[in-house]
Amino acid sequence: MPADDATLTGLLARPALRAAVDRMVPADDFPSGWDAGVGDFLARILRTELPHAVELLTAGLDLLDAEADARAESRSGDGGGTTGFAALADTGRDEVLDALRAGQTTADWSGVDRSEFLRLMESLAVQGFYADPDNGGNRDGVSWRMVGYRAAPQDAEWPAPEALTVKLPLTPFGDLEPHYDAIVVGAGAGGGTAACVLAEAGYRVLAVERGDFLRTEDLRGDHLRSHRALFGYAQSAGPVASGHPRVWAPDGDEEVVVGPTDGRWSNNAMTVGGGTRVFGAQAWRFVPEDFRMASVYGVPDGSSLADWPLSYDDLEPYYDRAEWELGVAGDPAGFTGAGPRRRGLPMPPLPGNLSGARLAAGARDLGWSTGHVPLLINSTPYGGRPACVRCGQCVGFGCPAEAKNGSHNTVLPRALATGRCDLVTGTFAERVVTDDSGRVTGVALATLAGGSGPADGEVRRRTLTADQVILAAGAIETARLLLNSASATEPTGLGNRHDQVGRNLQGHVYAGALGIFDDVVQNSAGPGPTIATHDFRHHNDGLVGGGMLANDFVPMPLATYNLLTGAGVIPRSGAASKRGMRELYQRTTMVMGPLQETPNPRSRVTVDPRVRDVFGMPVARLSGGVLDLDRPTAAMLQRRAAEWLAASGATRTVPSGGVGRGPSGGQHQAGTCRMGTDPATSVTDPKGRVWGHDNLRLADGSLHVTNGGVNPVLTIFAMAFRVADLLAKKG
Repeated sequence: MPADDATLTGLLARPALRAAVDRMVPADDFPSGWDAGVGDFLARILRTELPHAVELLTAGLDLLDAEADARAESRSGDGGGTTGFAALADTGRDEVLDALRAGQTTADWSGVDRSEFLRLMESLAVQGFYADPDNGGNRDGVSWRMVGYRAAPQDAEWPAPEALTVKLPLTPFGDLEPHYDAIVVGAGAGGGTAACVLAEAGYRVLAVERGDFLRTEDLRGDHLRSHRALFGYAQSAGPVASGHPRVWAPDGDEEVVVGPTDGRWSNNAMTVGGGTRVFGAQAWRFVPEDFRMASVYGVPDGSSLADWPLSYDDLEPYYDRAEWELGVAGDPAGFTGAGPRRRGLPMPPLPGNLSGARLAAGARDLGWSTGHVPLLINSTPYGGRPACVRCGQCVGFGCPAEAKNGSHNTVLPRALATGRCDLVTGTFAERVVTDDSGRVTGVALATLAGGSGPADGEVRRRTLTADQVILAAGAIETARLLLNSASATEPTGLGNRHDQVGRNLQGHVYAGALGIFDDVVQNSAGPGPTIATHDFRHHNDGLVGGGMLANDFVPMPLATYNLLTGAGVIPRSGAASKRGMRELYQRTTMVMGPLQETPNPRSRVTVDPRVRDVFGMPVARLSGGVLDLDRPTAAMLQRRAAEWLAASGATRTVPSGGVGRGPSGGQHQAGTCRMGTDPATSVTDPKGRVWGHDNLRLADGSLHVTNGGVNPVLTIFAMAFRVADLLAKKG
């Protein structure tokens, strides 16, 4: 039950709360947690997003006081002089907390989950201390100064946000036309590109986005709600936390209903621009082997590994178009196995950084080939947008200079500039509509009057007709939309006559290693990834595929805290934890990469009629898991990353990432409506048309037969250019 104001006020005034915070983040050369503003952070977060936590904190502090009293009484034997946890000296407080961690309690904790209370206290204390100051703690950025993190370069000249925010004309839900030449569902990488190509070809287009159009400042600086890490709070780029559940059902486990603040939900940003608003912008091409995986490796038992129905050469013109029309910085030279290309990239690479220089030397000693990381980020002014200012808040955030090139500031403005494209936001596609013969005729749309939350107002609905429908809602939601579009002619879902819609869900398992150095290798100069090796993407003995390895983005201090505590390098709280953060933040770097997951038909999206969203539609059910044969591939990337770091001077390496439980999805989700040449094993033909429906196409990662050992966004852009170009040319 949420706490009332009086209960919260009483909790915040308790001496035991301050005393506990200040032992979890104690004073040294820098202020304690409470003096750094953790109390202000707690007052804000417990009133807004965590009111349900007040009860546990109150009960836990009661027992913390009781524990202190019981221990003092046991020592003195006379029961006198005991006034709770706050009355103890620092050594006594630490003794009580250590006893709680070890389960060696004196008081009766049977009514309170001791471990949960401690985890909550520790997590809130460090969140308040290390997160951005706008969340109430970290007063004047004191913890960032302590560890040496900078959100922005000292000499950065920041344009005013109002001068940078892309201003796209939006069409109100009630003003939509009853008929369009084409309706595009989704305004991310694939949908924005398809809308642009068709509008510029003369089509009257409607682009439908379920999220809102967010300003640049809406996506800046919040270290608790970025799309880089989940701390249990609603992410800045949506969706809203309530009214949009999913069901997570991993192999061998009971299913559970989860919301967007849970990592198992497999969230992607839901806003105009989709994931490209907050992506890291790595712009890799797939290599020729990625398109013929079955031919190279065979088809392992239990997998659905297959070749694409098109080749690298078929997609190369569209890769080139995406690189030059959106803007990619980099140098394609230096990588083994890369396919031929007609020209280089439109911008030079971004400047190097400390970790990249160290890794370059290490790679030379190992005899590995390396190259620059291509980025959809301006290294020089391009497309009317400025160059990157190299801030320390790139991946997971909106760009303060609009130097990241997403669909919202490239292809969508072009589409709208034609005067032939409408863009509607806050609008959900409930189903693709068909007539009695089964032919696609349009899309049924819904919106919430007055906002995007379930309590904001009544549901308004409209059904619009269209000659062509293009779905680009992301691999999970595109599959869900097709399955929710069942009809008399296709009772199990649109395009699902052979039970293929939703199968072969792939994201990307990440694997690598954390390296700890004796000297500084991290100085907050963004974006971060400057060097990569592709020596292990393919042809690894006994393995299917492999993956790219690169140095990582500038980490948020909280992200480094999670890495170091998760690896056991530093404790979760206390003086040693704080000292470890101060000494190690600038001396750590990550080498990570996505491995090419082997698709399997049991990793899939279905719909769960028992659980419905705010509009009353069945939600996505994510089931299955990553195949065991991918585990040794992840282990190989961990070993190679550690080897690279050690050769570069790391004195300690710790493996990171790897195969977890359940299906893989997230921001690299792909594969649920794969293309092919046989309707029995695929959902679309090689042109992206859903089998049996000549006017229904897909233009997102759901088309991917395999998802490569690199970030897939450039391939999504290229495929969308191809799908829409073929439609525009009647191909």
